[in-house]
Amino acid sequence: MRFFTRSAQPVRKNHTVMPSTNLSDRMVLFRTTLAFNRTVVLRYRFFLEQKDLAPSTINVRLAAVRRLAYEASDTGLLSPDLAAGIRRVKGAKCLGVRIGNWLTVDQSRTLLGGPPADHLRGKRDRAILALLLGCGLRRAELVGLGTQDFQVREERWVIADLIGKGKHIRTVPVPVWAKRAVDEWTTAAGIDGDTIFRRVSRLGKIWGDRITPKAVWHVVRAAAKRADIRGLAPHDLRRTCARLCHLAGGELEQIQFLLGHASVETTERYLGCKQRLSHAVNDNLGLEDT
Repeated sequence: MRFFTRSAQPVRKNHTVMPSTNLSDRMVLFRTTLAFNRTVVLRYRFFLEQKDLAPSTINVRLAAVRRLAYEASDTGLLSPDLAAGIRRVKGAKCLGVRIGNWLTVDQSRTLLGGPPADHLRGKRDRAILALLLGCGLRRAELVGLGTQDFQVREERWVIADLIGKGKHIRTVPVPVWAKRAVDEWTTAAGIDGDTIFRRVSRLGKIWGDRITPKAVWHVVRAAAKRADIRGLAPHDLRRTCARLCHLAGGELEQIQFLLGHASVETTERYLGCKQRLSHAVNDNLGLEDT
């Protein structure tokens, strides 16, 4: 069996064939002298496991290999039996559940109060932290926000028709205090159009058309260092938003809408809560006297 590259040229001897651009490790998965079958894919999975990659990362790369086998079988380059064997290769098991990182209300207030309010960069960083904590936005969603995205719906400010992960569209309510922080930044920076968050030089000058998701990461880490909070990442603020909403009495369905999760199970993991039998939710239904 011979495989072809994207340029439709025959694969030369010892030439690496990449099943997907996601497989950045550049391992030789198969060659012209080595058949593409279940045994080779099992060896590839073992290779990934030896690199101590996360199970989710391994499974994403194996999914690309299974897709390649499906396409090769569909075009007649691979027999259906070999393709079926490759698709039966199991993914890596995820043992246990990673512990999340959530902030308390006091820690959140300390984090928001960290950036200096008298400096232009401090106003920008506070607005970034306010939207991460108050709206549960992802980094990629935040850096693409424009002034036109903030609209009034049902007598309150919202981020309308936000396109998130997986091209899911949702509308995100914006708390008053978070909108106030954004207004302070845009007024001080003189931003009245296009993207809201821009780069700020050491001299306090605005430049560039937008910041990057990596810049948001640095903003959060700097604020965490000032607040003496270790190991804080931008996504932890999204988890914190979900938990604080839940502790404030927010319904699980509404929190799911806020975060834009396709599955309510994902939202439950963000809350980090477990069933409490000692204080069961059905103990006080109002039917105790019947």
